Amino acid sequence: MQELFQIPSKIEDYLGELDVFIDAEIRPLEQQDDNIRFFDHRRENARTDWEKGGLPAHDWEMLLAEARKRADAAGHFRFQLPEEFGGKNGGNLAMARIREHFAAKGLGLHNDLQNEHSIVGNLVQPLMVRDFGTKAQKQFIEPMCRGEMIWSFGLTEAEHGSDATWMETRAVPTTRNGIDGWLINGSKMWTTGLHVATHVMCFARHSGADGDAKGIGCFVVDTQADGFEIGEYLWTFNMPTDHPTCTFQDVFVPNDMVLGDLDYGLACAQHFVHENRIRQAASSLGAAQFCINESVKYAKSRAPFGKPLWLNQAIQFPLVELQTEADMLRLLIYKTAHDMDGMNKVEVAKRLTDRVSMCNYRANRLVCDAADRAMQVHGGLGYSRHTPFEHIYRHHRRYRITEGSEEIQMRKVAAVMFGKIRTG
Repeated sequence: MQELFQIPSKIEDYLGELDVFIDAEIRPLEQQDDNIRFFDHRRENARTDWEKGGLPAHDWEMLLAEARKRADAAGHFRFQLPEEFGGKNGGNLAMARIREHFAAKGLGLHNDLQNEHSIVGNLVQPLMVRDFGTKAQKQFIEPMCRGEMIWSFGLTEAEHGSDATWMETRAVPTTRNGIDGWLINGSKMWTTGLHVATHVMCFARHSGADGDAKGIGCFVVDTQADGFEIGEYLWTFNMPTDHPTCTFQDVFVPNDMVLGDLDYGLACAQHFVHENRIRQAASSLGAAQFCINESVKYAKSRAPFGKPLWLNQAIQFPLVELQTEADMLRLLIYKTAHDMDGMNKVEVAKRLTDRVSMCNYRANRLVCDAADRAMQVHGGLGYSRHTPFEHIYRHHRRYRITEGSEEIQMRKVAAVMFGKIRTG
């Protein structure tokens, strides 16, 4: 049983290779031209273009692009993709270990989750195209990896959050200039990245009744198409913002830009949910461990009232509880990711969905607790932006809502516990 939780030496060796690359290529870039302003106490202001409604600053996005370019040239960025697309066939355990390792380093250009940026990419949409795309659509994978084709994700609607089967956006068949396709009408929100996106995946109902999973297609809309309009960018707890609303007014989409099964487009939306949630859990675990480590280090260095701060049980015990939960979660995340690597996606959804949800909601809650405790241990400095804890808290707090709120995750676990969903 012990061997089951042992991270293969191949993965640990790769972490060493990544660390060497970070020290040689990414850290120097982070320090160049005062780029450290994007990570020190100036980070929120430096990243945000306040003159453009709070959008990400151009210099900030160009820096991220340069880091990804260097990582791609070194063979790291596409790690999780199959070899045929320039990757290394990275599995769930490897991706989880990498995400945890990176987040435990703290803020830096190597991995900035506010933008879902990492030198080892979480390339969800290229994998969607690989698994659901036509032969012609698979030609999109290379420009997607190079950042020349960027897809946003249009699923959520203002009146229909967690249950997408009640969406109001509609698609009707039509022909335009001799080309068969669809007219899309409706609206979406939280369509992240639309300020730079070339396309948006719009999920729209074309048949069936509200509440049915069948009858919803995934239509890939060109953001330059007539009738498509970007609305308000919603300001969030963690700025800058790239999360706008958008509307579709008689927007034409040709048939060759429908992704996957026309009747079961939601399969595209669900395609990556378990993989994304386990990696998100690993990232939250790593960030939580960073907060714990920094708190221990600080408590050992301070000596108020003539004795070391760490001698106070009021300092020790909360950190002990956080470390205990982190260690337990680490084993559950590793074990779950390991098991996922031995199953296809359908089996994962049937047999592991509750464990993925456990990992996700507990890790996302843990990092918020750890960041809050780190602020408390560091006192006034912890509350300032000269420490990274407020940034970690503000970023990871969103994961308790997005991609399935913790209540949705707990409902999934309960469904298995009480027999509504059968596993095994």
